[in-house]
Amino acid sequence: MATMRWSAAAVVSALLVVLAAATSASAQPTPGGMTVFVPGGKRNTESTCKDDGKTKKGKPKPKPCTARCTDRCPTKCLVLCPGCMTFCLCDFYPGVACGDPRFTGGDGNNFYFHGKKDQEFCIVSDSDLHINAHFIGNHNPTSGRDFTWIQAIGVLFAGHHRFSLGAVHSAKWNPAVDHLDISFDDERVALPRAVGARWSPAAAPALSVTRTSPANDVVVELRGVFRLVASAVPITAQESSVHNYGVTADDCLAHLDLGFKFQALSDDVHGVLGQTYRSDYVSKLNVAAKMPVMGGAEDYVSSGLFATDCAVARFGRSGISMVTDAKYV
Repeated sequence: MATMRWSAAAVVSALLVVLAAATSASAQPTPGGMTVFVPGGKRNTESTCKDDGKTKKGKPKPKPCTARCTDRCPTKCLVLCPGCMTFCLCDFYPGVACGDPRFTGGDGNNFYFHGKKDQEFCIVSDSDLHINAHFIGNHNPTSGRDFTWIQAIGVLFAGHHRFSLGAVHSAKWNPAVDHLDISFDDERVALPRAVGARWSPAAAPALSVTRTSPANDVVVELRGVFRLVASAVPITAQESSVHNYGVTADDCLAHLDLGFKFQALSDDVHGVLGQTYRSDYVSKLNVAAKMPVMGGAEDYVSSGLFATDCAVARFGRSGISMVTDAKYV
């Protein structure tokens, strides 16, 4: 088990430092590192890991190889070079939140947190970092519950800075259209539609957003605090048919798939995901269940995307740390 968790950590570390992508429907060379590969919506398109000229002393250079997205994520995947190992963004590793929100906690356990549609919940709350998620959803009369997805996140840091990332409501999904909405301190961020395009505010230069494809994929970094791979995705007609999600002609249920790597959480951190990183965290989930579900939604509900009033909030608690801009310059 320890070996498996170490492998997952190594994968996400590589994933979260990549700031490049291949977007053509033809095979694309990728230098050493992780690449977000978007094969133009076509299956069986190959990406190539080429020789980058680097090798360890006494070891042969890795040979060029080709990779293709798996059937689990045929239109977008992550390619790790050298070796051409492929992964889906929502593969299980600590810090992931995907789909009808399925989280992978810091302890490596997978669980669902359904929350409630049209409400916000604190997913991470620490003395100097607070992250809320806005949930959208559809009611399923057969099961009697809401299907929910994370539509947007709001991040507070340095006491007063506010960053948000969301998936724009759309009737029909067009992968060539950018469905991401980004703002900082209540002003919308215009990020050029080019791979590698980067934005960073003068007021908080440690924060940056970088495109990993021309549309719908970014890496968000708050240096020394977290890195986040984020994708705006729809619910497809096939998914809706299989799971009875209820996609309609006027709403494709655009939402975010997220992969966090946290670097500076305290041992007092809380929230749906945050608590699983505590050294004293003891999971109450039935991990043997087909769908382990975290309850207690009332402990995490917030009054807004940037509110810090959930019952388990830690943000700005006195006596824990001084929260200043200096940390983020």
